[in-house]
Amino acid sequence: QAQLVESGGGLVQAGGSLRLSCAASVRTFSIYTMGWFRQAPGKDREFVGGIDWRDQSAISADSVEGRFTISRDNAKNMVYLQMNSLKPEDTGRYYCAAKFGSPFRNASEWLYWGPGTQVTVSS
Repeated sequence: QAQLVESGGGLVQAGGSLRLSCAASVRTFSIYTMGWFRQAPGKDREFVGGIDWRDQSAISADSVEGRFTISRDNAKNMVYLQMNSLKPEDTGRYYCAAKFGSPFRNASEWLYWGPGTQVTVSS
């Protein structure tokens, strides 16, 4: 069982940056693959990025490639999403997620979810 709590969301102008954090309450954080998803009103939950538990290799959605960076600190049970060059279309609720195995892009593959943190990018 894992409990996840996101923080760091807010309102930012286009072109700005935000850093989201996710704190995980879990016995062995290092064995979980961690990921970030987002959901805009009226849209499906969208994969943003994931970081593998084995080699910490990361993958990102094409829409955020080169702008967003996912990282983790196993000593602190934390995962981060650094978001740069934000665009209005990045607006949505951002969720931290955890699973075993590879960082699949399908939301149904993920086991644990946080309540989310809202990111709003104004034009």
